[in-house]
Amino acid sequence: MRASELAARAAAAASRTAGRGGTSLPGKLLLRLEPRAIERLARPLDSAILSATNGKTTTAAMTARILERGGHTLVHNRSGANMAGGVATALVQGRGDVGLFEVDEFWLPQVLPQVRPRTLLLANLFRDQLDRYGELETIAERWSEALAATPVQQLVLNADDPVVADLGRRAHGREAAGSREALYFGVEDEGMAMAQMQHAADAKHCRRCGAAYVYEAIFMGHLGHYHCPNCDARRPQARVTAHHITLQGTHSARFELRTPAGIADVDLPLPGLYNVYNALGAAAVGLAMGASLDDVVAGLQEVSPAFGRAETIRLRDRDLSILLVKNPAGANEVLRTLTLEPGEHDLLAVLNDNVADGRDVSWVWDADFEVIADRVRRVTCSGTRAAEMAVRMKYAGVPAERIVVRESLAGGLDAAIGDGDGPLYALPTYTAMLSLREELVQRGAAKGSFA
Repeated sequence: MRASELAARAAAAASRTAGRGGTSLPGKLLLRLEPRAIERLARPLDSAILSATNGKTTTAAMTARILERGGHTLVHNRSGANMAGGVATALVQGRGDVGLFEVDEFWLPQVLPQVRPRTLLLANLFRDQLDRYGELETIAERWSEALAATPVQQLVLNADDPVVADLGRRAHGREAAGSREALYFGVEDEGMAMAQMQHAADAKHCRRCGAAYVYEAIFMGHLGHYHCPNCDARRPQARVTAHHITLQGTHSARFELRTPAGIADVDLPLPGLYNVYNALGAAAVGLAMGASLDDVVAGLQEVSPAFGRAETIRLRDRDLSILLVKNPAGANEVLRTLTLEPGEHDLLAVLNDNVADGRDVSWVWDADFEVIADRVRRVTCSGTRAAEMAVRMKYAGVPAERIVVRESLAGGLDAAIGDGDGPLYALPTYTAMLSLREELVQRGAAKGSFA
């Protein structure tokens, strides 16, 4: 073992002893000592990379269960540390035959040429952290350039996202010899379509000619069935698809999965159409990596929620369900899921503006909180921008007497959990979700490890 690896492992041990988890620091140290360490350590592995704006951690968890059922031992950044440091940490600490790496959308061009995966999933692109990443077209162009520089054997793409689907059309014809045409996945149940496009929808115009897309069905944000009336750009034919979808509140979903390997019913223990999309992406990656349809279905049905992604924790005789919201599209899907639950809702809305959240929180005005306003019994607003969240709730139509502001997360949690006896739904941004986890660990309600 090289000295750089020994130093990284020692840093990991020290970080864990200090209670910091050691998810990125060891990898950062390794890359400082050996800048090409990812390339060296990933070379023996048969790898897959997953990237997206929304759903990376959940999709990776689903894919992990599928591949593990097939007997593979994974080198996998399970904690969700998805920049180069997190990938390097997984590589230096793990031992296995298959690499499975969730990669931040901005870091994909740097990580892709070093890992050189057999399979690459690009699941979606939504407006997110504009102050850090820029418009989604900027990310799409970076992804396109990365694919041109580092072709992969099997590209897996969301047919329903016009920006992502277009990457397959642009990549085709310049891929390396032996590569296959992109494998597309998508939703085919038009009963899931919304009446109209949401205000938060991002990709409304054709990347080829600039004309506005015409949608036959809109499922989520700008995801749907579309075509350009001015040129031949249209949704490609999806081969891994969801039919007969039933959404069962904040707990689960059911759908019929159709694939080139066969058809099967899936009882997904995660809620919302957004998790159906995650499941389709995971199924496509699993099949591309050689998994059987039986392993795909069993893996999807066995997955557990990652912390903050529809996980429910018991706290002071109440069920606390944590539903991460970090951008308009993701928030709208969480809100859409909440409307499926009966009765009035108690909410803990935690809005932070730390670097990892994005300093600009104006996105909350594009999220459709109006859809649940008349169903809110009480909302406690916390976080560094608690007052902003309270104002947004007021303008959504929640009566002022039902809104409580407690900037401190601990105080907000106490206020929210102490008033009522039914389910409490926490809607935290990313760093707020991490802080909530720490608070719950301190209170003995959650485990002290992400693994």
